[in-house]
Amino acid sequence: MTVKPIRSKWKSGMTDRERFKNQMHYKEADRCFNMEFGYWKDNYRQWRIFTDNNIKNEREANIFFNFDKIMAVGGNVWLSPIFPSTVVAQTEKTKILMNRDGLLAEVPKDGHETIPHYIKASIVTPDDWEKCKEERLRRDDPARLVDIQALKNRHSDSRDYPLGVYCGSMIGKIRDMLTFEGLAYACYDYPDMVEDMVETSCVLVEDFLDQVLPHFNFDYASGWEDICFKNGPIVSVDFFKNVVMPRYKRISKKLHSAGIDLWYTDCDGDVRPILPYMLEGGINCLFPFEVNGCAHPGELLSEYGNELRIMGGVDKIQLKKGKKAIKEYLETLVPLVKRGGYIPFCDHRCPPDVKESDYLYYLDLKEKMFGM
Repeated sequence: MTVKPIRSKWKSGMTDRERFKNQMHYKEADRCFNMEFGYWKDNYRQWRIFTDNNIKNEREANIFFNFDKIMAVGGNVWLSPIFPSTVVAQTEKTKILMNRDGLLAEVPKDGHETIPHYIKASIVTPDDWEKCKEERLRRDDPARLVDIQALKNRHSDSRDYPLGVYCGSMIGKIRDMLTFEGLAYACYDYPDMVEDMVETSCVLVEDFLDQVLPHFNFDYASGWEDICFKNGPIVSVDFFKNVVMPRYKRISKKLHSAGIDLWYTDCDGDVRPILPYMLEGGINCLFPFEVNGCAHPGELLSEYGNELRIMGGVDKIQLKKGKKAIKEYLETLVPLVKRGGYIPFCDHRCPPDVKESDYLYYLDLKEKMFGM
């Protein structure tokens, strides 16, 4: 489907690639990089602006709102094959299914978006892990080979948009596999197993990077963890420092050798207890930076200076409160955008209880304040 933009692109004197690189390296830019981090699935069913224009996913929404373009290249760096997704049982209002991570999860039958209730993990003991590792985490799996030419056909070095390389997850996907509670127990009951999981994650990412880094001039690296909630990390700080951070350092060394000095990871919640070790490990940008689970982005940018960058940090709670609250909050972000190293957007996917008219007002106001 061809998506027709509903808005004009912000006036530009640079390419999206030039703008992103300059802004995230505290250099002069023509204006702020204009992006958002998507929407809940329910938005595509409930917002008239989406349903009337047949907008069904984030890719289409990004074109529809004419945001600046940003892309990333990923690889097969975890389970291969994934666990088969099958419905195991059903109740009147829910269904229990085996998901791709091998978890039994209870989800609503009507399909509305919510956090699943996880019932049982497939991986509990070291024996479970060894079986899974042998069947689904082989380094020599042909499915892990990257089609370099296909990627080159899609992304040339003369592109006008920033291109990133995905660096996977050192502990977040393990959390997905074991569950929050399962990981908490496993760190104490089977510490060697958990460290081997982290090592396996790292090696698979390293194998992927070895394939792609020689062939592209990437502008940034990305990752995904989601190992924090409003009370801090779900693993101990010592575990993160002694087990996770050394693997970050290995990946960071490869990235820096390839000229990549910007690396963000997607981690919700309060990252402050582990942030020093993220930075020491090489991750120097936070995304999408949930304000209510952590802090106003200005607090950490002030504390860490140019060592840190942030993408996100627009409080979605303020988007729900209406135009006055939106304007007041965006005004607090003006100095951060001016100093560089910060790109504002909704601090996770925008929820459907934000009024469409208020969201459009927010986009208009962002352009007025940050379109320069």
